[in-house]
Amino acid sequence: MPLTTTSTPEDDKKFFACPYYRHNFGITEILPVPNLLTLLFYPATHEYMEKIVAKILDGQRITKEEALLLWQEASFFDLGFLAREVRLRLHPERVVTYIVDRNINYTNICISGCKFCAYYRPPGTPGGFVLSQEELFRKIEETLALGGVQILLQGGLHPELPFSFYVDMLRSIKEKFPEIHIHGFSPPEIIHFSKISGKSIEDVLKDLIEAGLASIPGGGAEILVDRVRQKISPNKCSAEEWLEVMRVAHTLGLKTTATMMFGHIETIEERIEHLARIRELQDETGGFTAFIPWPFQPGNTELRTPKVLPVEYLKMLALSRIFLDNVKNIQASWVTQGPKVAQLALEFGANDFGSTMIEENVVAAAGVSHRLSIDEIERIIKDAGYIPRRRKMDYTLI
Repeated sequence: MPLTTTSTPEDDKKFFACPYYRHNFGITEILPVPNLLTLLFYPATHEYMEKIVAKILDGQRITKEEALLLWQEASFFDLGFLAREVRLRLHPERVVTYIVDRNINYTNICISGCKFCAYYRPPGTPGGFVLSQEELFRKIEETLALGGVQILLQGGLHPELPFSFYVDMLRSIKEKFPEIHIHGFSPPEIIHFSKISGKSIEDVLKDLIEAGLASIPGGGAEILVDRVRQKISPNKCSAEEWLEVMRVAHTLGLKTTATMMFGHIETIEERIEHLARIRELQDETGGFTAFIPWPFQPGNTELRTPKVLPVEYLKMLALSRIFLDNVKNIQASWVTQGPKVAQLALEFGANDFGSTMIEENVVAAAGVSHRLSIDEIERIIKDAGYIPRRRKMDYTLI
């Protein structure tokens, strides 16, 4: 008896012969299942899809073309299952990590003019600020009092602050708080420092490291395709410049993260190209500790695009986990998605819950504000069947 009105017994036999579904459902003989199940999973019976699935389950690398076919043909559940298999192969101990830190924005004055940003202020407009040393130190003291081990230090591309301002800021922080890890200055900031100082990227990074910089966040990546960057952030660094900052940083011994902001004007092919460029650089340097994909938040911005729904976010997270076979950690974005979707993300490839975000301003400026305490983060992780553990930036457990 066929499973659906359009399938034949031979179709059904092919469906259950697929090694993925035999593995997934523990199928050992031909059994009838509800029509809905067939409709959800039937695309994976294509011979080429079976080969892709077999490669993933065997721990082999997939190509950009195979990633595109997975996105187009695999169901939501296909991607989730495969990403979970990859995640458990890399992290069989069922630990989910998180870090206690604070995102400190030293200025919101910026000449980049990114169309996706609701936080920046052009020079000379109301609401612009440069954080005083007194306020900066107060924020760090609060972070340490709450058990924080790190600050995420980022800001706008200020046209008037000299490079010495940033070096002196780092030096003053390390003199007063030698125990704090400074995770700061994304690649667009480093490129900006290079331009205003006349120094090379390498010399800028060496000066910052000497002053106390310990690692670099992966912000400012957006989509690493210049067609997209020229439309949404025309005054920001190019894709190759972003990658070069990370390449030099890794060469100098700095660990960094990588991000992807998706769901605006890019195509799925461009998302996959972004993943490929991250994977290629990781093959070369091995310096990325984690990858964090998060959806664009359109509120209060110049880009009026539909908001990415949780299903698409989870699919993109899963595809990232499958494709980035050389980046060990994938981070869930509870800051943009909220705690429940982030909890689901742990079954779609994520093994890290990110930061407690004692302070977060950029996403909040777009009208999205979620707050979680340490106790809430640990409860969410435990309720999903995992063990919560605090970590440092390099994923050393505390």
